[in-house]
Amino acid sequence: MRSILFSGGISLLLALFGTRFFISWLVKRGYGQFIRDDGPQTHQIKRGTPTMGGIVIIISAIVGYVAAHLLTQAEFSYTGLLVLGLVVCLGLVGFTDDYIKIIRERSLGLHAKVKLALQTLIAIAFGVLALLFPDERGLTPASQFVSFLRDLNWAYLGPVLSVIFIVLIIASWSNAANLTDGLDGLATGAAAMVFLAYAIINIWQYNQSCAMGGAGPRCYEVRDPHDMAILALALAGACFGFLWWNASPAKIFMGDTGSLALGGAIAGLSIVTRTELLMMIVAGLFLIITLSVVLQIGWFKATKGKRLFKMAPLQHHFELLGWKEITIVVRFWIICGLFVIVGVGLFYAEWVVGQ
Repeated sequence: MRSILFSGGISLLLALFGTRFFISWLVKRGYGQFIRDDGPQTHQIKRGTPTMGGIVIIISAIVGYVAAHLLTQAEFSYTGLLVLGLVVCLGLVGFTDDYIKIIRERSLGLHAKVKLALQTLIAIAFGVLALLFPDERGLTPASQFVSFLRDLNWAYLGPVLSVIFIVLIIASWSNAANLTDGLDGLATGAAAMVFLAYAIINIWQYNQSCAMGGAGPRCYEVRDPHDMAILALALAGACFGFLWWNASPAKIFMGDTGSLALGGAIAGLSIVTRTELLMMIVAGLFLIITLSVVLQIGWFKATKGKRLFKMAPLQHHFELLGWKEITIVVRFWIICGLFVIVGVGLFYAEWVVGQ
């Protein structure tokens, strides 16, 4: 437990104080955000706000994760390093996108097809590696079954379909986080709650792991749950620390560097904990916002030009209705918190009922 608390505390403090210095560094170099002209006009006042703050989140989480292991002499796990690698690689794609926007002074970075291709390649590599290198019990980081609260025995996919499923999960959640990152602090606060929930889930899986023995018939067959709890809390701490500066009025944005990385972390956690479908509840806010975009596009095409919402993603619809930004963010945080409570409650209830 000490290593888990160390990871969260160290990453929080590093993000809290490190972001302040990173803001000054970005301001001196004029690395500011460019705003879309077709978005809410109230966002134009944010033009020039420092971006690429996701760098601080990623570095803080890495340092917190590594420092916790060194301070407590905990062993690094293949699973933890694999998920961390996914976060870093997707963060690099986002960084490239952000950097192009800054250098070329426009609101568009990487071409959409190029970005999706890079995400797909990273996801394929993760999927393949996650199905290799079994531990002494034969468990690999990812499973070849679809999972909800644990593996669904009737939903076996096999290695090829499993990799395709993993690619879809990573692409979906990384883009969902990207779409959610539209208002000051919205994605950061929501992601922090999701990571905190998964720290709790991983701690419970560790305490009730089949590898521990004596956990009973409802034990969890998962790989390295303790190490994943360390990583989940490191991510939560980094987000909470960054939120101090990212909350309205934001002094810095996470950019695609942060949103793609955090989306990848959400996907990775759902895969290695065998809770891919449960994540649709825990991170329900991200799902709703993504569905609003899908519905907007579908409705626009089906009705030949009519709009279901004033603007998508959903948070911008409420902005155009006249809601204040801070009101939208706080209410969306409340919704996210409710989803998190329901998701963790279902996870625990399944174990209790099975005893």
